[in-house]
This record gives sequence, C-alpha cells and structure tokens, in this order.
Amino acid sequence: MSLAASHGFLSPTGVEIAFLLVGIVTLGAAVVTVTTKQLVHAALWLVVALGGLAVEYLLLTAEFVAWVQVLIYVGSVVVLLLFGLMLTRAPIGRSPDADSGNRPAALVVAVASAAALVWVVVDAFRTTWIDLDGPAQGSTKVSGTILFRHWVLPFEALSVLLLAALVGAIVLSRKDRAADHADGNVRKGQR
Repeated sequence: MSLAASHGFLSPTGVEIAFLLVGIVTLGAAVVTVTTKQLVHAALWLVVALGGLAVEYLLLTAEFVAWVQVLIYVGSVVVLLLFGLMLTRAPIGRSPDADSGNRPAALVVAVASAAALVWVVVDAFRTTWIDLDGPAQGSTKVSGTILFRHWVLPFEALSVLLLAALVGAIVLSRKDRAADHADGNVRKGQR
C-alpha cells in the first residue's frame, strides 16, 4: 500500500494544514480590508490578503503565478492605489464617506455570491483529480505558454487602464492645487 493511498481526508498533511492556516489569515485580512473605515489601512490589509494568496499559490506549486501575484498585484496595484490616495489628497484617517450604511445588504450579497461561487467550483471540479506524477501544471513553462498565447492582450489592456488611472489621479490633484492657488490669490487681492 503506497503512502498516497493511505492518506485520507481526515489525515491532512503539513502542506494542507499550512494551506488552511494561510487561507484563514488571508480571509481575515480580506474581511478587515472591506470593513475598515480608514482607506490607508484598507490598502495595507489588501497587501496582506494578496500576499496570502501568493503563499497559497506557492503551496499549490504554482511558483510563476505566485510571483506574478506579488509583482503585479502587491507591487503595482496596491502601490498605484496608495499613490492615488496621496495624489487626490483623500482623507488619511477615518472617513465618513467610506461607509454608505448599506452593510446589511452588502453582507447578504457577499454571502450569496460566496455560496454561489463555492457551489459552482465544487460542482465543476467534483470528480477532477490532480495527477501529481505528470508535468506540473503551475510550472513556469506551462503558465508562460498559456499566458503569452492567450492572455497577452488582456494584460496589456490592464496596464493601459492602470496608467490611465494614475494619469487621472495626477490631473485631479493638479486641478485642486490650481483652484487652491487661484483662491489664495483672490483672498490676497481682497485685503
């Protein structure tokens, strides 16, 4: 009897325990991200949640996807979000605008969406088993081939979208400064 055959659902391995623990931490960070009223704290908790996803990818032996997660999402998207907050001079502390009062409705939608997603994924992959003796599906070669064959255009479109968001944040901050400067000149002229 082989080791794989003796392994059952109720006897988890160390990797499965680590996967579960990192998943719980990542879920907690994601919940704090969407429930905090401080925008900068939300961005920093988003870093923890996205970093947790990268660790999950590493535990699934998808090294390429894990490093893309770190470089693209943690390294670029969150930095862009923080720059956008700084350039538009968004409030750093607690913001009354960050809470719309629709928390119960949002919670119902979130739970329903999560239940539907879990149901669809479990139903789709119920009989699917990963062949650990075959080629690694998350390897750099396999992922790179799929990425550059089918997903080049969406990645480039996303990079243009992020660049447009950064330019928009700079334009918005310049207009505010110009208005403040003009307002200051009017006040000096009234004296």
